[in-house]
Amino acid sequence: MKEYYSYEVFRNDTKKLIHKSKSFKPESIVSIARGGLTLAHCIAEGLNLRDVQCIRTELYDGQVKRKEITFFANCNFGDKKRVLVVDDIADSGETLKAVMHYLEKNFKGVEFQSATLFYKKSSLYEPDFWINEAKNWIEFFWEKDFET
Repeated sequence: MKEYYSYEVFRNDTKKLIHKSKSFKPESIVSIARGGLTLAHCIAEGLNLRDVQCIRTELYDGQVKRKEITFFANCNFGDKKRVLVVDDIADSGETLKAVMHYLEKNFKGVEFQSATLFYKKSSLYEPDFWINEAKNWIEFFWEKDFET
């Protein structure tokens, strides 16, 4: 079963996620591309953060799953100590878990916490902050509304 996720619901949920994650006091945001890009931008606006960075990952070639996740990243946190990692959903959790491990391994002395709009209870990784439990396949407005 599929569930359409509209801009209006996204806006309200993002405000909730901003409120929840404020307690962490992030100094930077890392977006997991592509799903986390829209959300990261909105959270950055809500938290008045200019330092938004991106990690692109690839776990699938079409519908064929790779043995390992590939990272395309060039993060630099300077003297920042708290970074919020943002994605749209923790579905299987493989990507979020791998990204968190990659960041923690490569940036000692930086605390990373994660935030998603959706979390599936069967996920390998539970985000620090999340809003909705995913029970269906989520069709995000940024995926469906701009199809050609």
